[in-house]
Amino acid sequence: MKPAIRFVHLWAGLIFGTVLVVLGLTGSALAWMHELDVLLNPDLLQVAPPPGMARGAAMRVAPATVQAATLRLLRDARYGRPSQLMFPERAGDVFVAWYRDPKQVASDWNVAVSRQVMLDPATLAVTGERTWGGFGFSRPQLMSTLFHIHRYLVAGEVGKTVIGVTGVALLLLAMTGIVLWWPRMTAAAIKGALTVRHGGNWPRFNFQLHRAGGFFAAPVLLVLAVSGVYFNMPQWVLPVVGAVATLAPAGKAVNRSALDAAPVTPHDAMVAAQAQFPSARVSRLALPAKPGQPYEIRLRQPDELRAGDGATRVSIDAGDARVLRTVDPQRAPAGDRFLSWMFPLHTGEAFGIAGRTFISIFGMVPLMFFVSGLVIWIKLHRPKKRKARAPAV
Repeated sequence: MKPAIRFVHLWAGLIFGTVLVVLGLTGSALAWMHELDVLLNPDLLQVAPPPGMARGAAMRVAPATVQAATLRLLRDARYGRPSQLMFPERAGDVFVAWYRDPKQVASDWNVAVSRQVMLDPATLAVTGERTWGGFGFSRPQLMSTLFHIHRYLVAGEVGKTVIGVTGVALLLLAMTGIVLWWPRMTAAAIKGALTVRHGGNWPRFNFQLHRAGGFFAAPVLLVLAVSGVYFNMPQWVLPVVGAVATLAPAGKAVNRSALDAAPVTPHDAMVAAQAQFPSARVSRLALPAKPGQPYEIRLRQPDELRAGDGATRVSIDAGDARVLRTVDPQRAPAGDRFLSWMFPLHTGEAFGIAGRTFISIFGMVPLMFFVSGLVIWIKLHRPKKRKARAPAV
């Protein structure tokens, strides 16, 4: 089996190596996406903290403030009703109102561009705006560009599929790499397989770096591969997880109230969601885009693994404010709990600053494997070409 496994390992690396290098390098930056975005765009994303609060202190937005921010946008003809509001997490952060551009339609080859409008949570003054989803290297566009390269290869659904297939290739590379690494079960052979020495011999050093480095990197590569496939092509992963563990029923919530019912305000929807999780911080509020759709509210519970926006969700009927559905990652079925680990592990946030730092540094590993593997391949094929020329000479 070794020749077949070596063949799979070689060609998976040659075909998908460049994409993996791009994903690794962009992932290194995206581990610090919010911090880098603020550093690049302080005038857009930072304001004076509310009176009595130190900059960077944890912040919880009141329902009345959310209602006031929504009305502020509705009354201005330049903005109108947003599709979603992202709340400030810390003192000094801003509201981010999202608007879908009806002229921008997502297709197989492009991602719909959204408009972002930023508001000061204390004064409700607009601090600026930008687009998200386009391609550009200006300061406001840079993190959006890196995200869409990492997620879509700037190629819409086609790019998502390519990255999903690349994740499967990474899975094969990690597993076949372990098989090819496997030494004889003697102390000397195992020590040799885990050791990297230079000794003035560059080809040997390159080979040992590729071999030993692959052994230590394989567990992380497997996690990144599985999580990456899940994010982009969940339909490939959910049946496998569902076969061995329980998953909550899929599907979207819909309003149960009468269509002619008076619409619930964002204030009331937020109050209803907070009543389900009193200790949680509300991080996002998606407003109904059409009749029959509920409010979708994202929260983060204090002990939740997912940082930032959290993974707790509540669907609120837009007609009578009843709770239609809750998603609690801390009390979810086993399959959903397993899947809830995917994002925190992929970004490193499951282990705090240390985890994010590790993932940021690890983003250079695909480049190291691609270069060292390419050198090994070239070295192995050069002698064959020379031997083939000898009879002709």
